[in-house]
Amino acid sequence: MKKETLGTFLVICTAIISGFAIPVNKLLIIDLSPTVFTATRAILIGIGFFIIVSFKNNFKFKKFKKVPWKSLLIIGFIGGGLAFLFYFTGIKLTTSGRAAFLHKTLPIYTIILAFLFLKEKVIKKQILALILMLFGTFMIYSSTIAPSELWLEPSIGDFLVILATFLWAVENTIAKGVMIKGESNFVVTFSRMFFGAILLFGILLGLGKLDQLLSLTIEQIGKLLISTTILFGYVFTWYWGIKMINVSKAAPLLLLSPVISLFLGVIWLGEPTPELQLLGSILILIGAYIVSTIKSEFITAV
Repeated sequence: MKKETLGTFLVICTAIISGFAIPVNKLLIIDLSPTVFTATRAILIGIGFFIIVSFKNNFKFKKFKKVPWKSLLIIGFIGGGLAFLFYFTGIKLTTSGRAAFLHKTLPIYTIILAFLFLKEKVIKKQILALILMLFGTFMIYSSTIAPSELWLEPSIGDFLVILATFLWAVENTIAKGVMIKGESNFVVTFSRMFFGAILLFGILLGLGKLDQLLSLTIEQIGKLLISTTILFGYVFTWYWGIKMINVSKAAPLLLLSPVISLFLGVIWLGEPTPELQLLGSILILIGAYIVSTIKSEFITAV
């Protein structure tokens, strides 16, 4: 029971951090390349977690090999690389409120993938929740808003956010699988960020944008450090949390964050909220809440 309570508490902390992170990052990324932004944050956090893992294992690196490294590489390339690139490109094109709720469709893909690959049980309440959330996603995506300086291409941005969210669901499923096999959540977090950073830096080189990284101003570096600190808190609490509770329960607990993001987006950025978007957001919240009431012991992997 203590494990369930601590895991749930950690994921709720993740949700609060996420709620602030989306509108804050939208403000921070305005004058930065999404690739430079994500690559720099990823490498800094990857190094941070490598130091944590090294201390925990007394610098005995053979302990890192509890699962095949290819699984950790996939986690990094998908979750720490491509998903972040798509996501931050997306929130630069759409509003933080829309991005926040579309990101909270994560349980839809996570529950399906956890059922297929982790053998986590799915009950009728979860199926009902998935249907509600699918309708909500469709409503948000269907609602139109006029482009603005802060949301130039909302429809393309929405699509990229959904694509990134699906990739994170894939990554979360793989991450939970390797932790079931005994790998440390700190090693998983390190792999996600460090290997993702390698991929992103490779993309920077391929696009000839490395000079943008080397020409960052003091103000831009400050923005990167703020965002990196927020992301560190997110991944620290999230991976520790899903080590203790089922990932299909953890994902819906993030439902608190879009409410925070929507409110801050309206207050800070003056973002519009069409009625169809609000209705879709409510359906996503209801669906996520239904799933969050299911205890992990009722959907334990077999």
